[in-house]
Order: sequence, then structure tokens, then C-alpha cells
Amino acid sequence: MADATPMLDVAGLDVFYGESRILSRLNLTVGEGQVVCVMGRNGVGKTTLLKAIMGLLTPRFGTISFRGRTITRLAPYERARLGLGYVPQGRDIFPMLSVRENLVLGARRREPSRESVEYVLSLFPALRGMLGKRGGDLSGGQQQQLAIARALIADPAVLLLDEPTEGIQPSIVQEIADVLERIKQERRRSILLVEQYLDFARSICDRFYVMEKGIMALEGDHAAFHVDEVSAYLSV
Repeated sequence: MADATPMLDVAGLDVFYGESRILSRLNLTVGEGQVVCVMGRNGVGKTTLLKAIMGLLTPRFGTISFRGRTITRLAPYERARLGLGYVPQGRDIFPMLSVRENLVLGARRREPSRESVEYVLSLFPALRGMLGKRGGDLSGGQQQQLAIARALIADPAVLLLDEPTEGIQPSIVQEIADVLERIKQERRRSILLVEQYLDFARSICDRFYVMEKGIMALEGDHAAFHVDEVSAYLSV
């Protein structure tokens, strides 16, 4: 892919919790239409990185740019309006609301377009028969599908996913993998994916980063992704 202004650019990012530095001079780039995977052991700062990109945490130093515009000090809702979508770890659906109501809230409008609803239901057809069900009554895997659909219904330019396969049964992991592959083939949006399954990450990524103690310890394109080398950073 030709170099151009990246969809998302993180430069020299420092994020602290109190006086504890979690991210240190971190750099990351997501190109247009790319799937970029971030890996690393628990506690190295992967979720902190996504929260900082979405504006849920404020960096002490560094910049975050989206489509060439600096968004470092924008509120989360402003970033969402610009085209960032976020599926947090743990899904965070609204358990007392129906599947349909969750989707409406994700669309951020009184009534989502028929095309946007049909698009996400084509990605996750199992949700079609559950539109009237409460989100809290769905299985964990179904809730994960709903969380991704809720983010996609607003048609984000960049989708941030925090470990979407964690704790999910293998059949739904495969369905999620198929959906991400379809999104990649559509080339309408970029994906920044935090993921622990190496085979899954390698199969879909255009570029990868491996974090260790708040820094990027390894990075490269798909051809440079060697499972043994990456797994050495993930072993305890």
C-alpha cells in the first residue's frame, strides 16, 4: 500500500495512571484500509493505548492524529463523530436494552438507516432473530457480536477492537474472524485490533506491533510476522 497520510497516527505518546507511566513515547500508525494488530502480555498497556486513542484517557505527552487532524484533546464523542468506532474489552453493551435499542444507540441517531441495519445484520445474521431480546439475555459470544455491530452501524472509518475473541466459544471466534476478513476485503475502513491469538492475528494483519512494558518492542508488516518470534514476547 502506498504511503500517504495515515488514517490514524500515534506519535510519542506518554500516558500515566497517577505517577505510574503506562505508555512511554509510543508510536503507531494505521494506514487506510489496513488491519493493524497489537499484541503483548497482560498489563503492558494495550487497553490503555486504545482508551487514549478514543479520548477516555488523556496523554501527558505526544499526539494522536486522525486523517491528518490532531485529535489529542478532543472529547470521546467528538472522536466518534469524526469516524472512530470502539469495542472495549468486556463488550459493555446495555444489558437491559434490547438488541435493536443497542443498535439504535450505536447509530447515534433517532432511527438508523435501513441500509446500515441491514449491513450489520448481514455481518451477524444470528442477531436478526434476537432484535427484541434484551442484551443481557444473550450469550457472551452473541454479546460480542452485538458490540461489534453496534460500533459498525455508525459506519466508522477506523474500528478499534480490544480482544474481541477473549472468552468466546470457538464457533463464534470463527464468525468474528470471518466478519473482520469481510471488512478487510471491503476496504472501506481500517481496523486496529488488540488480539492474543497469534494465528488469528497473523492471518488478518497487514501490520503488527508487539508491546512490552509500555513500549513497542517489535513491529513489522505481514511478511515479517514470525509466530515464534512474536510468541517469545507473549510468554510469561
